[in-house]
Amino acid sequence: MDLGVRWKLHGDGRTPAPGAVVRPDERLSWPRTVGLGAQHVVAMFGASFVAPVLMGLDPNLAIMMSGVATVIFLLATKGRVPSYLGCSLSFVGVAAVIRAQGGTSATVTGAVFVVGVVLFLVGVAVQRFGARIIHAAMPPIVTGAVVMLIGFNLAPVTASTYWPQDQWTALLVMLFTGLAVVCLRGFWSRVAIFLGLLFGYGISWLFDQVFGKIHSVDGGGHMTDHWRLDLSGVGKADWIGLPTFHGPSFQWSAILVALPVVIALVAENAGHVKAVGEMTGSNLDDKLGTAISADGVASMLSTAVGGPPNTTYSENIGVMAATRVYSTAAYWCAAGFALLFGLCPKFGAIVAAIPGGVLGGITVILYGMIGLLGAQIWTKSQVDLRNPLNLVPAAAGIIIGIGNVSLKFTDTFSISGIALGTLVVITGYHALRALAPAHLKTQEPLLDEGTSSYDENAEGAEGAGGTGAPRTP
Repeated sequence: MDLGVRWKLHGDGRTPAPGAVVRPDERLSWPRTVGLGAQHVVAMFGASFVAPVLMGLDPNLAIMMSGVATVIFLLATKGRVPSYLGCSLSFVGVAAVIRAQGGTSATVTGAVFVVGVVLFLVGVAVQRFGARIIHAAMPPIVTGAVVMLIGFNLAPVTASTYWPQDQWTALLVMLFTGLAVVCLRGFWSRVAIFLGLLFGYGISWLFDQVFGKIHSVDGGGHMTDHWRLDLSGVGKADWIGLPTFHGPSFQWSAILVALPVVIALVAENAGHVKAVGEMTGSNLDDKLGTAISADGVASMLSTAVGGPPNTTYSENIGVMAATRVYSTAAYWCAAGFALLFGLCPKFGAIVAAIPGGVLGGITVILYGMIGLLGAQIWTKSQVDLRNPLNLVPAAAGIIIGIGNVSLKFTDTFSISGIALGTLVVITGYHALRALAPAHLKTQEPLLDEGTSSYDENAEGAEGAGGTGAPRTP
C-alpha cells in the first residue's frame, strides 16, 4: 500500500535548480528537510498557539495533537497534499459563546467533536457524489457570509476581555504586528503574528520594569494590581511531561453554536487543496473529499482527548511558495517537532503566560482578518451584492451574528449569534431563491472560482485545475 512515505532525492539534495520545485514525493538532504520541518512549525506558532489559549485549552496538548493530526492527514492523502494541520481559529468565537453560557472545556471539546463528525461525513459525501452537493448547499454568498459573521462575532471578546487588561501594550502590539504583516517580506511576513507575540512579551516585561504593576482587570475580569508578564508558572513547570487530557461532554445548545463552523472548514479545505494543486502543478481534485474527511477525523481525535480542532494552515502554504519545496517529508519532520514540543510542559507554560494586553493587540488584527476572509470569498467568486437575492440573507445573517441576536423558543432553549446568523443565511438564501424571479437566479461558482470543475466531470475523472487562495487562519 502506497502511504506516501517514500521520497526520491531531488537533484543533489541541496538547492532546487532555477525554476524547479521539489515535488511532494521528493526531498532534499535530510538535514535540510529537518530544517524545513522546523520552519513550518515556527510558521504556525502565532495563530496555532494563540487559538488554544483563547479557547481556554491546554496549549501543550494543542501542539501535540496538531502533530498527530498532520500525520493522519498525510497518510489519508497518501502524501499528495503537503499540509500542516494546526488549531483552527474558526472555533474561538464558538468557545467564547459556549463558556459565556456556562460551558466548560469539556463542553467546548464535545461540541467541536460533533463538528468533526459532520466534517468527516461531508468529506465522505464529496468523495461519493462530487462537490456538486457543496455547491448546492453552500454557494459563495452563503459561505462568505458565514465566515464573516464567525470572525466579526469575536469583536466583543477583544473589546471587553483582552484590550482592557493593558490598552497601551495592546495598541503597540497591534501597530507592530500590522507593520510586520505589511512591510516584511518572504518568510518573515508569514510569521508576523509570532513576531508580534515576541514583541508583546518584550514590551510587557519592559513596562513592568519601568512602571511597575498595572491597575486593570486581570484575566479573570477582576480589577486589581498585577504584573503584565507573569512567568511564575514557567518556573514551576517540568521540562518533560504529558499534557492534560480530558473527555468531551455533549450539550445540544453548545453543539448548535458550533455546527456553523463546518461551512468555514469546508471552504478552507477547498481553497487549500486548490492552492497546493496550483503551486505543485498537480490536479488534486480527487483529493478534496479525502482532505475534508481527514480534517474531520483529526479534529475528532484531538477533541476526544481534550484538545482543540485542527485545520489546514495558509502560513505553511506561504513557506512552500517562498522555498519552492513541497516535500511531504518536511511535514513529517514538522509533525515530529510538534510532538516533542507537546511533551514539554515548560513550553506550554510560556505560551499560557501570554499577557492579556498582547492578546488584545493580536486579536484586533486576527479576528478582523478572519471576518474579512468572507469578503475575500465574495470577491474571488464575483458575488453580486446588488442582487437582493444575495444581499438580503447575507445582511440579515451578518447583523444577527455580530450583534449576537437571540431567538428564544422556551425557557431552556434558544439560539443566538453564530448559530442563528448561519441559519438565517442558509435558509433565507434557499427560501428566497425558490421564490425569486428567474432573472435574479444566476449560476455561481463553487466556494471559489477554481473549484467549479468538480461539477463538470464524472465521478473519478480528472478535472481541469483552477486557482485557489491560501487562507489566513
